[in-house]
Amino acid sequence: MSRLKLQISVSLDGFVAGPNPSEEHPLGERGEELHEWVLKLAAWRKPHGREGGEVNASTSIFEEAVANVGATIMGRGMFGGGPGPWDDDPWQGWWGEEPPFHQPVFVLTNHEREPLALEGTTFTFVTDGIETALAQAKEAAGGKDVAIGGGAATVQQYLAAGLVDEMLLNVVPVLLGNGTRLLENLGDVAEIGLEQVRVVEAPGVAHLLYRTI
Repeated sequence: MSRLKLQISVSLDGFVAGPNPSEEHPLGERGEELHEWVLKLAAWRKPHGREGGEVNASTSIFEEAVANVGATIMGRGMFGGGPGPWDDDPWQGWWGEEPPFHQPVFVLTNHEREPLALEGTTFTFVTDGIETALAQAKEAAGGKDVAIGGGAATVQQYLAAGLVDEMLLNVVPVLLGNGTRLLENLGDVAEIGLEQVRVVEAPGVAHLLYRTI
């Protein structure tokens, strides 16, 4: 059965992006530090057309997280292009002509837009809520899992609605002090039950895997 999975890097003080995000620094000031552990992995570099890289305790964690994923959901902020209606020459995403997803991606937005087909990836823009986006993503995934690509607001909506099946937090020993927090705006957190499945120590990161119950 298709599951909704989340895997995301988070600072020790709970932020998934630093302060003052911009087009030059979409993850905010120092936000890139949260992803240094994965950028070094050969398992990440190869699908992105890069050579070399490390093999360490994070390798199997990363490979497991991306295996059996048939579609991705993300928010407008992660796709980019700023708030408000799309203009006549709309933003094409942060990833250029060949995005790394190679699967259908569903973008939550308040503003209608025709699907965007790039090399190996089609972005569909969903304006009528998280449940509709999830239903479309599960259908497109064809029995495989659906991943939440981010950002924090999208994660929070799915968690608060009780729709997340599995959550992998990649906790990085960095203190950002400010920025975008992951675990807030969740409503009645007493309704969100979690079971700790696994904890793995790796270079520059600790992987915490939870399932919702």
